[in-house]
Amino acid sequence: MVMVMVMVMVRGRIDHHWQPRLDMSPPFFTQAHAPLTCEVSAINEFGEHISVSIPAERALTVYVDKRELVTLMTLGAHPELLVLGYLRNQRLVSSIDEIESITVDWEVGSAAVKTRHGIADMDEKTAKRVVTTGCGQGSVFGGLMDEVDQIKLPPAAVMTQSQLYALVNTIRVKETTYKSAGSVHACALFDTTGSAPEMLIFVEDVGRHNAIDTIAGWMWIHMAPTLPTAWGSPPPEGAAAPADWQSQIRGPCLKGEDAPSQAASLVFYTTGRLTSEMVIKSAQMGVPIVVSRSGITQMGHQVAQSVGLCAIGRATNKRFVCYTSTQRLVLQPGLAA
Repeated sequence: MVMVMVMVMVRGRIDHHWQPRLDMSPPFFTQAHAPLTCEVSAINEFGEHISVSIPAERALTVYVDKRELVTLMTLGAHPELLVLGYLRNQRLVSSIDEIESITVDWEVGSAAVKTRHGIADMDEKTAKRVVTTGCGQGSVFGGLMDEVDQIKLPPAAVMTQSQLYALVNTIRVKETTYKSAGSVHACALFDTTGSAPEMLIFVEDVGRHNAIDTIAGWMWIHMAPTLPTAWGSPPPEGAAAPADWQSQIRGPCLKGEDAPSQAASLVFYTTGRLTSEMVIKSAQMGVPIVVSRSGITQMGHQVAQSVGLCAIGRATNKRFVCYTSTQRLVLQPGLAA
């Protein structure tokens, strides 16, 4: 068993506008709920006794087909999505079709994952562990760089400088736990189809990896384009598709040409630094552009370059640094004045 510290800070509920997928039956979720905060007594700088809210924290032990896998220390806002995203980002499952149900019982602090056919090579997949820089989560199963060379992101994905500014401003004006309590990271997913980016989901968390895992779980339920880690090239209109074209797409997705075009409009935002693990998780989710309020590490930079991911850091107000795949950012220098 591995102990991983996780606290997912989501403001009450997850806000989203995309509808659940209709091309498959999603896993059964219990939709378990638990109190997110509690009141404690404290003393301020004036010696006054005050009552303050602090996040709740509870253990959630994950069982996969009755086998204990990991214990997550979590706030408990959306435990099913957290577990689903954790399994995906740990590369223990490659398709949502593999999951039959996720049942959370807070009375005993457990999440029971039932798969349809078991997880192949479970012992081998969980034997190796890499200790990472992740806050909240500090380890991943398997080799950190495993399968990175198989990731191919939508080549046509671009974002304009004006859209980047609008995205950053949307985060800036949003009412958040960070503004009232601090000590949390935020992650968000945007759709840039229109001139003004639309925030699809926003998650706050004491660890940026916990937030991205929750978003990954939400994406698997609601959005097909985010599931692949490798895009096959769709055939020309009217031409027959190669027999193995769909098999090149890792995980269920929309059929035909719509999937790559929809994925090309996705942008991931995080307040945390872009380490190799954050870049890999974003790429695994099929997101071609990532924006951070912080910077990027050397290994994060190398991974982003290798998969063709556009990494933009130090994005505050009208300032930013585009580190990789600069062709994905349509510059409008006049807006920076």
